[in-house]
Amino acid sequence: MRVPFYDIKAQYDELQSEMDKIVHDVISGGAYIMGPNHKAFEAECAAIHGVKHAIAVNSGTDALRIIMDAMGIGAGDEVITTAFTFVASTETIVQTGATPVFVDIDPQTYCIDPAKIEAAITPKTKAIMPIHLFGQLSDVEKIAEVAKRHNLPIIEDAAQAFGCTHNGVSAGNFGAAGAFSFYVTKNLGACGDGGMIVTNDDEIAQTCLSLRIHGMGRERYYYDHIGYTSRLSELNAAFMKTKLPKLPEWNERRAKLAAIYLEVLADSGLQLPVTSPGNNNTWHQFSIRSDRRDALQAYLKEREVDSMIYYPVPLHFHEPYKKYGKGQGSLPETEKAAREILNLPIHPHLSKEQVQYAAETIREFAKSAINA
Repeated sequence: MRVPFYDIKAQYDELQSEMDKIVHDVISGGAYIMGPNHKAFEAECAAIHGVKHAIAVNSGTDALRIIMDAMGIGAGDEVITTAFTFVASTETIVQTGATPVFVDIDPQTYCIDPAKIEAAITPKTKAIMPIHLFGQLSDVEKIAEVAKRHNLPIIEDAAQAFGCTHNGVSAGNFGAAGAFSFYVTKNLGACGDGGMIVTNDDEIAQTCLSLRIHGMGRERYYYDHIGYTSRLSELNAAFMKTKLPKLPEWNERRAKLAAIYLEVLADSGLQLPVTSPGNNNTWHQFSIRSDRRDALQAYLKEREVDSMIYYPVPLHFHEPYKKYGKGQGSLPETEKAAREILNLPIHPHLSKEQVQYAAETIREFAKSAINA
């Protein structure tokens, strides 16, 4: 049985009539940049996350960079974050001229370990950037306690956390600002790239609004900042606005598939995902761990079950970022996770039978390894 890791087209197939109409309406309407769908999408995202401002941009990476510029982060500053994530967080810190300071992860959630943040704070620390990884929030309460003690702002990298909450409070409300990604593989994916800045800070919002359009101020062709071209296309805004009403259902489908994995693999001896108390989990990824990860991945491939590794190499091992790390062994939980983690198919257009087959195949491998 074939079990694909992604099936992007399936979302279009489910919403084909609505999507086709949206494409026709946008193209025939002639408003291709920041039109009515763009404004409506921002308003709906702000309402979903309970924030004052939602500012659509070209990508999640742009969202992070623009937030940091708006907060004045630059040369000589340090931003505390993790090395177990996609490169965008570290990349944008470096692009501002600031220095990323890597802290190890919680081995259960893969998010930043709050207990290790305080030791990394120096007089140069300008912000803390937790990564909300794989579909749930970091330990936002403990991170906030540390940030408050040291009077430091939090920037939430919520690229994988659209719709995630902690005790009912949505991502983007636990720091000065948050950044979402709408890359095609996200739970809410664009037809290409897309991103969103969310904040409750009026000043940050106003600066971000300017920075996304060349630093333009309240009046056209008058510039207050050195900015960017980072506008979400009208077509993408309309595309995702059409998907928004389906997102809760799609996330619920993911949760039901996750429940199958958790049940079948309960006695497999593998480390399974843990959802932290108070968090919901939108199951952007379903991650297991095995000390025989590469053999397991090969076993699955032979049986037509796709898998991916997020993330195979910690950022402090990559050539452009080695100088910001402290070498091998400096982040033991991060490095161990990179050696062991394997991500399984969890998208909402899989059938229960496909996931049952994938889970049973993994269980067979695990049992054979134990009995070998």
